Amino acid sequence: MWGHTLTMTMKPKRAEVDPAVAELIRPGQSIALLKALHILTREGRLNQDSRRKLKQVYHLFQFIETLLQEWLANEPKSAPGLPSKGPTLADHGAGKSYLGFIIYDLFIKALGRGHIYGVETRAELVERSQAMAAEMGFERMTFVHTTVAEATGDTRLPEQIDVVTALHACDTATDDAIAFGLAKQARYMVLVPCCQAELASHLRQNKALFLKQTPLAELWRHPLHTREMGSQLTNVLRCLYLESQGYEVTVTELVGWEHSLKNELILAKKGPIGSAQRQGQGQGQRAGSAAERLRALLAEFGLQALASTRFPLLA
Repeated sequence: MWGHTLTMTMKPKRAEVDPAVAELIRPGQSIALLKALHILTREGRLNQDSRRKLKQVYHLFQFIETLLQEWLANEPKSAPGLPSKGPTLADHGAGKSYLGFIIYDLFIKALGRGHIYGVETRAELVERSQAMAAEMGFERMTFVHTTVAEATGDTRLPEQIDVVTALHACDTATDDAIAFGLAKQARYMVLVPCCQAELASHLRQNKALFLKQTPLAELWRHPLHTREMGSQLTNVLRCLYLESQGYEVTVTELVGWEHSLKNELILAKKGPIGSAQRQGQGQGQRAGSAAERLRALLAEFGLQALASTRFPLLA
């Protein structure tokens, strides 16, 4: 009788995560956080959309983790007697802040220093993220209700930011994130552009004129090609602009194309100050060459009017 009763009362504890899902989760990742973000269900399972989201965020985290490790290896010296504050990261268009929370959980929390700022225009998402950060004990996370364009002058954000991220910031919001990064002297920028419509509208306006002037206009004669050409050209110009400001730029894909069509990942980084001084003239020549090529492309496609609005620091 006693044995039967004991068997009945000592039920096995339900696992936090489905075993098949556990293999996908990075070591050290808080299961409670993934459930709070609704990436995992209460039963510790993943649906198809959440699986794609987790894979995308983890892949992006791998790039950012490498940059943060590089920052630590070249960490600026703090004033005597003062502890280092660690790296600062601003995530633009944060949304539900999947990226920011996972970076904090997997890197900043263990580091014991550093700060993450989430910039988001939707007040309800900012309030939700603030509440979740408090619940998780993520004290060095701040969420700011503002636009990407207005974030540069927002006093709630520090004067200097080490890493700027913008995941699927729509249309010109990616340009605003670049402007923010330049103003904040960011060491690194990690950008996944989305819905690049501005340039396509300019190409559309001048299409008839350019069809008469150059056979290159055939590249954007049809509406579908106008959209695709505008998107491609937008990112090419962004890369040249970053190079003209002294950044080394790498362009790759975020995840496989079967997961997302908005998949282009732009990584921009400036070397440590000492390295930049050693490179000296060579770096300046590369920046000057990028500026010349950017101007040439603007002229070739009749986009000179964008120089002052999108590329104001172009020398």
